[in-house]
Amino acid sequence: MIEDIKADAEERMAKAIEALGNNFAKIRTGRAHPSILANVTVNYYGADTPLTQVANVSVLDARTLSVSPWEKQMTPEIEKAIMKSDLGLNPVTTGDLMRIPMPPLTEETRKGYIKQARAEAENARVSIRNVRRDVLSDVKELLKEKEISEDDDRRAQGDIQKITDKFVAQVDAALATKEKDLMEI
Repeated sequence: MIEDIKADAEERMAKAIEALGNNFAKIRTGRAHPSILANVTVNYYGADTPLTQVANVSVLDARTLSVSPWEKQMTPEIEKAIMKSDLGLNPVTTGDLMRIPMPPLTEETRKGYIKQARAEAENARVSIRNVRRDVLSDVKELLKEKEISEDDDRRAQGDIQKITDKFVAQVDAALATKEKDLMEI
């Protein structure tokens, strides 16, 4: 029973780490990466559609993305969608290939992105601690119902704290890596 609760806690905390990774991917570093455009939606025949479903996004070089629409008439729509997104990117269209140069980051924008990354990391830590709180209340409920002993309760609390510490350390490591990426020139 306690093992099921611990497994559930690990799974939910892993989802918080996964969400943090997705949020970090949205924070732009100086390098080109297709995930930067992951949240851009294009008006595709009246429906908002993710850019990756109407075009191929790839990396040309370290500072340039290329977008090649699957339908040529979608090029202006894609261009508008990229410009409207608040990523600060300006696509350059040549025929049916769109090049998106990554502007170099200023010191001020780097610090803003680091602040954003720290906020995302703190949200992940809070999420992990919320999972810990929920799981500990489940364990307390088992103790109250006399389904486990007090020794099992203490042992489970210690195990859950170790699991929590492991995932918080992963958040800290991911944040350190992201900060390092952002400060590279």
